[in-house]
Amino acid sequence: MNPRVSIIMGSTSDLSVMKQAAEFLDEMEIPFEINALSAHRVPEMVAQFAKNAYGRGVRVIIAGAGGAAHLPGVIAAFTPIPVIGVPIKSSNSMDGWDSVLSILQMPAGIPVATVALDGAKNAAILAVQMLATGDEQLMGKLSAFKSELAAKISKANEDLKKVEYRFKVG
Repeated sequence: MNPRVSIIMGSTSDLSVMKQAAEFLDEMEIPFEINALSAHRVPEMVAQFAKNAYGRGVRVIIAGAGGAAHLPGVIAAFTPIPVIGVPIKSSNSMDGWDSVLSILQMPAGIPVATVALDGAKNAAILAVQMLATGDEQLMGKLSAFKSELAAKISKANEDLKKVEYRFKVG
């Protein structure tokens, strides 16, 4: 079985964030791989990975990085596959803004979809949405997931009706 999604991180210190993507893909039963690659320490390996990903069956790449966060952009430069960047607030980060802006501000022609700081789960959801456009079964799973989100809000409102305050109306 080939991976359909590749989760890449700058180092294993990013795993605490990136595992959220892996957990969601696992829940959706999407074959994926997870690896560490560094745009600065092993740029040749990054280029090789990106150039070969499509041929291995990868259809979406989720790339997380902190600090200067060049990994998603470097990967996007070497592949036509959609790349979703996850900015990570790291130990050398400026409150995460350096990572956000490094991934967000890509030059024309090299797009990287960017999710929220430490937003690996949203990156996985977006990857599944991309894959589901051509897969009815996957679209069904995604629709069920979205329905569960709506049900949680309905339940929350029912619970809030039970909360009492002296001046609360309704």
